[in-house]
Amino acid sequence: PQGESGARHQLQGLAGVIMLAWGTVLVIWATLIIASVDPKIYERCELAKKLQKAGLDGYRGYQIGDWLCMAHYESGFDTSFVDHNPDGSSEYGIFQLNSAWWCDNGVTPTQNLCHMDCHDLLNRHILDDILCAKRVVSAPGSMKAWDSWTRHCSGHDLSEWLKGCEIYVKENPRKLES
Repeated sequence: PQGESGARHQLQGLAGVIMLAWGTVLVIWATLIIASVDPKIYERCELAKKLQKAGLDGYRGYQIGDWLCMAHYESGFDTSFVDHNPDGSSEYGIFQLNSAWWCDNGVTPTQNLCHMDCHDLLNRHILDDILCAKRVVSAPGSMKAWDSWTRHCSGHDLSEWLKGCEIYVKENPRKLES
């Protein structure tokens, strides 16, 4: 009888250790998941400075205002935003880069022209998003690849997007031509 209670006590102790170990594994797993996604909704001026630092001001004739306007209408500056299209493709990240053309989501048949996993576009580290967006505007069609840019940004005064941001931007060469 005393041997039984001793064995029961050891089993209870072992069960507690196992539960503690599983709890630790779950906490580590959750931390890794959060760290790997690590999303961010950028503030307008914060994003403007990041885009400028990455060389987007004047890139292929587009100013920071073009990029801010497009990103606002595409994702609301949210790096974790994913949108699903009727054709089965999906759009990822702050610039809503399409899985059929620019990245590989493991589901959609893709050209993967940016040579990257779509899920890498969902974190706060947007240099890879910017490099891919540069490829998009370097392709024929350029900024028109984003319908939201054509509808909301093209031909509009985009200076409001930079108000209060305290950054120096290059003069828009397209304005000088008109």
